[in-house]
Amino acid sequence: MSARIHPTALVDATAQLGADVEIGPWSIVGPRCVVGDGSVLSPRSTLERDVILGQRVRIGVGSVLGGDPQDLKFRGEETRVEIGDDTTLREYVTINRATAHSWVTKVGKGCFLMSYVHIAHDCALGDGVLISNGTQLAGHVVVDDRATISGLCAAHQFVRIGSHAFVGGCSRVAQDVPPYVKAVGNPVKLFGLNSVGLQRNGFAEPVVKELKRAYRLLFRSEHNVSQGLARARAECEPLPEVSRFLDFVEQSERGVGF
Repeated sequence: MSARIHPTALVDATAQLGADVEIGPWSIVGPRCVVGDGSVLSPRSTLERDVILGQRVRIGVGSVLGGDPQDLKFRGEETRVEIGDDTTLREYVTINRATAHSWVTKVGKGCFLMSYVHIAHDCALGDGVLISNGTQLAGHVVVDDRATISGLCAAHQFVRIGSHAFVGGCSRVAQDVPPYVKAVGNPVKLFGLNSVGLQRNGFAEPVVKELKRAYRLLFRSEHNVSQGLARARAECEPLPEVSRFLDFVEQSERGVGF
């Protein structure tokens, strides 16, 4: 099925539109943008330039993707934004292109970004990420697969939020958040495993049990982080999820909240 383009929309001659694409009233598709099959641009949404949308992506009213990075070091390099298949962006989401640091600002497959979310330059979001209204991610933030960030949060540049983590509302995330945990506060602090999220995503009880054990050794014992890591590696079952949790803490460059 051919693209359905409203008469008031503007589509650059260098843009590529897939099959069954819908471009709403007063929308703009700028230079070198690619809109994948089945994707929808709602009224007044804008792809400024060098934005690549996967298949069945839905862009909400007034959203702006592909604007210049808000970075004083930017010198006009050819960078881009990539959005994965089946991702939904609601009203007034903004996503900036990258700098020469990584060349691409990326949002994975099956993500859901609610109204007024801002994703700054060089951010990398994995698959299945959910971000609630009004949350702002500074540059170079990494959010791993299936993490959830509640509304009105702010993440400091270069922070990493691990897979299946849950960040509570109105949090200031200035340090890394390990995978599988709950975190909330200003500054953010850890409050145990994201047990509900793990259950909903099919984590087996033995896996959850070992993750709880590792968490207690690291964050609820008399040990410092190095001692807790050593004990956890010696005493916990070497499950992939446990190894991922321990490796994240050990490799954290910004440290983690306690």
